[in-house]
Amino acid sequence: MGMDPKWLEWAKQIQALAQTGLAYTKDVYDVERYEALREISIDIMNSYTAVDREIIKLSFANERGYATPKVDIRGVVFKDNKILLVQEKLDGDWALPGGWGDIGLSPTEVAVKEIKEESGYEAVPVRLLAVLDKKFHDHPPEPYHVYKFFIQCKIVGGEAAEGLETSGAAFFEETQLPKLSLQRNTEEQIKIMFQFLRNPDKPAIVD
Repeated sequence: MGMDPKWLEWAKQIQALAQTGLAYTKDVYDVERYEALREISIDIMNSYTAVDREIIKLSFANERGYATPKVDIRGVVFKDNKILLVQEKLDGDWALPGGWGDIGLSPTEVAVKEIKEESGYEAVPVRLLAVLDKKFHDHPPEPYHVYKFFIQCKIVGGEAAEGLETSGAAFFEETQLPKLSLQRNTEEQIKIMFQFLRNPDKPAIVD
């Protein structure tokens, strides 16, 4: 079971406390204290990574409002006992089509959109398979707390094609998976999806 290193967990918690405090406080002195906490979270990230401090400040500690987890949505498509994966241009590795949830779209709408944009296939949603907390799985460490939604979909048209962020799409057997983009999905997660293929009555997983 993957877990974030302690320093990263501390940095994320301090940042979340500071962001939420800044969203609600009316006291000028509390604003200074929360801003100081936010700077500490940036210092922690800067000390343990090679990322420039200003980039950390902009990407990690620049959000406003109540701090909540980000949502990553993945479309799960089976065909002939194989699963659809797309090749990411960013790292050359393979992943279930998907990405961050979009404002104004439901989770199923995002899954359908991502499948079309990244693989070329037109699909319709079937059901929710799993909601997984990324911190419990063997992903590389990252500055955000992320919930991953896995939504099974069915192809209704289209054909395999490249996307803006992908260089190909193909179906793979469970025992012949390509090198996976671990930032996006792990082998364990892909195998969990195959459990739903073998057992359509399996209840959705939430962890």
